[in-house]
Amino acid sequence: MPKHKRKKKNNKIENLSQTILNILRKDHSQAFNYKQIAAKLQLDDPSSRNQIVKKLKDLQGKGSIQEIERGKYILTPSQNYYTGKVDIAGRGQGYIIVEDLEDDIYVKSKNLNKALNGDIVEVYVFKRKKGGKTEGEVTKILERKRTEFVGTIQVQENFAFVDVTDYKMYTDIFVPKNKINGAKNGEKVLVAMEEWPEKADSPYGKVIKVLGMPGEHNTEIHSILAQYGLPYEFPKEVEDFANKIDTSIKASEIKKRRDMRDVLTFTIDPKDAKDFDDALSFEKLENGNYEIGIHIADVSHYVKPGTELDDEAYERATSVYLVDRVVPMLPEILSNNACSLRPNEEKYTFSAVFEITPKAEVKKQWFGRTVTYSDARFAYEEAQHIIENPKDETHTIPSKISITDKEYTVKPEIVEAILEMDRLAKTLRTKRMRAGAISFDKVEVKFILDENNNPEGVYFKESKDANKLIEEFMLLANRSVAEFIGKQEPKKTFVYRIHDEPDDEKIAALENIIKRFGYKLNTKDRHSTAQSMNKLLKDVQGKKEQNLIDTLAIRSMSKAMYTTHNIGHYGLAFDYYTHFTSPIRRYPDVMVHRLLQHYLDGGKSAKEEEYEEKCGHSSDMENLATNAERDSIKYMQVKYMQDHQDQEFLGVISGVTEWGIYVEIISNKCEGMVRLQDLNDDRYEFDREEYAVIGQRTKNVYQLGDEVYVKVKNADLVKKHLDFTMLGHRKDYKN
Repeated sequence: MPKHKRKKKNNKIENLSQTILNILRKDHSQAFNYKQIAAKLQLDDPSSRNQIVKKLKDLQGKGSIQEIERGKYILTPSQNYYTGKVDIAGRGQGYIIVEDLEDDIYVKSKNLNKALNGDIVEVYVFKRKKGGKTEGEVTKILERKRTEFVGTIQVQENFAFVDVTDYKMYTDIFVPKNKINGAKNGEKVLVAMEEWPEKADSPYGKVIKVLGMPGEHNTEIHSILAQYGLPYEFPKEVEDFANKIDTSIKASEIKKRRDMRDVLTFTIDPKDAKDFDDALSFEKLENGNYEIGIHIADVSHYVKPGTELDDEAYERATSVYLVDRVVPMLPEILSNNACSLRPNEEKYTFSAVFEITPKAEVKKQWFGRTVTYSDARFAYEEAQHIIENPKDETHTIPSKISITDKEYTVKPEIVEAILEMDRLAKTLRTKRMRAGAISFDKVEVKFILDENNNPEGVYFKESKDANKLIEEFMLLANRSVAEFIGKQEPKKTFVYRIHDEPDDEKIAALENIIKRFGYKLNTKDRHSTAQSMNKLLKDVQGKKEQNLIDTLAIRSMSKAMYTTHNIGHYGLAFDYYTHFTSPIRRYPDVMVHRLLQHYLDGGKSAKEEEYEEKCGHSSDMENLATNAERDSIKYMQVKYMQDHQDQEFLGVISGVTEWGIYVEIISNKCEGMVRLQDLNDDRYEFDREEYAVIGQRTKNVYQLGDEVYVKVKNADLVKKHLDFTMLGHRKDYKN
């Protein structure tokens, strides 16, 4: 026998006990005989087979394995198997997050056994703890999180590889030449993973869509959507189905509804909105109270369960708002036409109507299907002008803020309605704040785009009184619908929007950071935490550290989610809360409309498991949409900074790590990194306790919250990453 082959075989024999255990562990529900183990090890000579038989007897004697029928062995059942979710860290190693375990299970890259980030796996935990870590090995992949990935294709003569964009994907994907789908070398593609053969280093896949050349605008936007598995067009059969729906208003349908067409009704939305899914009506009652209606597009009238339209809406679960486009949940015929509460058109609506006193106390409420007629449409800026100029008897909207770019006058009764509702909204908001609600008015970054979607400028969108007026009445409708169903006996299955109390560890970490800026929190109880959080958010307004602290404060909160198990909404300080007001762009609102009508009709409680599953899907899709929206903003920020490479910017240090300093530019909120290796005036060391890096020789300190000047060193559109060059501290640099 050749020498090198003999050596290899000896290695197999030497580690035989461990190898046999590994084989049995990988498929611990199946019994193996010595022949099957020999075949797996590719050992077919009598000597090796004898050794396997001998080792099996040894392991049986030690109690490691059991003989369950003649000559067939199984691993001794152990409590060491868990089911969990893979979280890939750096260098291809990972952790398995198991709900019932306090500590995550560490898994070396060689023990991941082809598991990828987000997969649900079975993991075997070794009894030993290394350096305090519980360590394990993936024994079975139970569910792949995803099988489609975005990456750049490298085409060779006979095959291709796709380098996946996601940094948590530790392997490339091998693509046979006949499955590259016409992709050219260097293009971005969407690749589907088809199989991962036992002996292969990389999974095998096929290109399902060519996205275009990296760096091109449409390529990058489509890549963002594809990376999160979000569609950017409707299947033809769904479009055709939607286009065939009869969207006319019928007398026979009006008879089944409360007719509110004669009540003063209007919408207030962003200037560029096309889907108006909510309208407000206002009427003064003889007893001095007001009747205020919150009218929501009756999407569930058109979108019926069991249709391809409903299936598609459920799969999408939400509209996705990218920087340059909206990917709607419903086809345009519904989202921008039939279900959009456009001015001077009759519409089917689902309404929450309240009798409210001048002190903003709700005396009566009514829920049901209605038909409404919107008398006017306002942009937030126009409504804001009315609120800010209550003494203007001409009720004029100047041309510079008018939607039509022309000056016009507003009917006095609409002005009165807006001013009165603004006053009521402020009272409702004050009550909410007193009850312990938290006011997150985070500044939003918006871009001014040219006709080719290139960013020409950046502006910040703030929430003003007109925004808060709409917000407050939407909150009233959402809360009241949830309370109306939630308080009924016997208990009924319903879709709630819940928000848990913040995690103590996250709040402690936030406290640690904000004290560097001279702020503190009172975390004695739930109420004091909320009050001091509000004070913090108010105190930082307009300060250099505002965006940093706003972001960290939001991160310290739990994530809001959909569920049938109500625990209330901490951030809003409501015991009951749901989403009822945006069914054009959120599927949970469609579910809420259906359930509410079902219960108004006297229906029995719906199946909890079915709705809990739908809630989980809706929460997952909301997270994906949020990530895609964040990525599109990041992409546009990098694109904007690419055109300002020679400019000096003032920024705030927003994060410090052992590899670099993160700096957020004050004027446009773009964040980039100064790599420590690029700081050439000294050798800097990271001080974790101080959130700082310190020069060994100069003792120069760059610390979280410091103001510094930077320049763009590199703007990478594909990775959506900015590298900065450090110019120095503000106090030193421009004196």
